[in-house]
Amino acid sequence: MVSPKLSIFARLPVPGQVKTRLVPAVGEEGAARIYARLLAHTVEVAKESGLDFELRVTGGEVEAFHSLFGSNVAVVDQGGGDLGAKMARVEAPALLIGSDCPGISVPLLQAAAGALDDRRVVLGPANDGGYYLIGFTEPVPFLFEDMEWSTPKVLPETLTRLAARGYGPAILPELADIDTGEDLAAWPEFE
Repeated sequence: MVSPKLSIFARLPVPGQVKTRLVPAVGEEGAARIYARLLAHTVEVAKESGLDFELRVTGGEVEAFHSLFGSNVAVVDQGGGDLGAKMARVEAPALLIGSDCPGISVPLLQAAAGALDDRRVVLGPANDGGYYLIGFTEPVPFLFEDMEWSTPKVLPETLTRLAARGYGPAILPELADIDTGEDLAAWPEFE
């Protein structure tokens, strides 16, 4: 089995352009600072995991990410379209994660990669009804088309679509993203 590549979906931590649901609690500068810490944490965990990884970024910001993390970190533009279109472009075998899940860890990423040894899909459910990780051994465009992203419907709809095609996904432990001031309260080290 070929080891999956880890693709981290990321944005530059620019005030007013990241973690906008955190802004009411901490302001634009605070939201950008928190996101920068989350992104740095995610990249550090990816490095420690031993998995081949890349940053998938928006808006032609490749050089800015090289400035942040070094030229030895692979940086790829996400391309256009909605989140589903961007995720569907990632070649299998792959693990896809965001950059705002403070609970992501080396053992979790290694477990996700290992799950793909005997499952075609692995999911890491988020406590908001979405997922913080999806992995697949073959293209699964049907999971990314016409999805109501950033809603509590994402995980249930994903599971329904998998079941309809006979996929039995591996399921990782549920984790939380940091999207709101209430979420942040559980992770004071990122404030």
